[in-house]
Amino acid sequence: MDIKKVLKIVLPLALGSFLVWYSLSDISLEKLGNYFKEANYSFIFLGLFFGILSHLSRAYRWKFMLEPLGFKPKFTNSILAVLVGYLVNLAIPRAGEISRATVMTNYEKIPFEKAFGTIVAERIADLIMMLSIIAITLFVQFDFIYELLTKNFNPLKISIGFVVLIVGFYIFTFFVKKATSGFLLKIKTFVSGLIEGVTSIFKMKNKWAFIFHTVFIWAMYVAMFWATIPAIEGLNVPFGGILIGFIAGGFSIAATNGGIGLYPIAVASALALFDIPAETATAFGWIMWTAQTAMIVIFGGLAFLLLPIYNKNT
Repeated sequence: MDIKKVLKIVLPLALGSFLVWYSLSDISLEKLGNYFKEANYSFIFLGLFFGILSHLSRAYRWKFMLEPLGFKPKFTNSILAVLVGYLVNLAIPRAGEISRATVMTNYEKIPFEKAFGTIVAERIADLIMMLSIIAITLFVQFDFIYELLTKNFNPLKISIGFVVLIVGFYIFTFFVKKATSGFLLKIKTFVSGLIEGVTSIFKMKNKWAFIFHTVFIWAMYVAMFWATIPAIEGLNVPFGGILIGFIAGGFSIAATNGGIGLYPIAVASALALFDIPAETATAFGWIMWTAQTAMIVIFGGLAFLLLPIYNKNT
């Protein structure tokens, strides 16, 4: 048995279990249960509706990547493949992309490497969107972030830090461009692939439709977060707080299996910056994470069951 593969599965789960315990140390199970009982589920379901729209849009967007390769998969299979991918990612980080491509290979006869290649290209577009949301947040909340930094750090040290960061980035970029081997070459190859992937989007036949769905998907992600906030009575979060909370939650999902344990901590920490009580913020993080995870488990599980039934004649 490959120890590395086992560790890739076991370590994230162990980390997630520890983070669950750590997160619950800020709120008792009884109080957390009361928050779940008293939550307004109309807003939770509204948030899930936005989440479902994002999944449908992602499945539809995929066809714009596959059509230039000569493949026109059934929209239903694209939806089921996307849902299965999300479900698998809960158990094994990044394995969802492999399972998603495998589904299309099995049921649509699309070569695995081509299906997987389009998913990698999609991830590049998603990375750009996440960076764009971070940039928007920095712009919208510039005064708040600046005040936060100056309150906790010496302004002179911050200025020196920025200068050092810019100079260091320039030097690092110079050596990456000159790299011919080793770790720097891997970075150079990754960045080149990233740039190539971005430029390929603008060469697509349906590039504007692809861009529209990409923006729509991420708008629905933010809308899902925003719509769920009123589920807890008295929880008032400004728009900047919604963006910062969303970004924190997004990074936590990338760091652990579906954000298990870490998502509530990350969201609560972000909301705490806006004077939201720790207990309320933690409860919201758990409600948000539970709703998202339940949606993925239910729809992903149904997708597993429906795939062979829907394709019984294939």
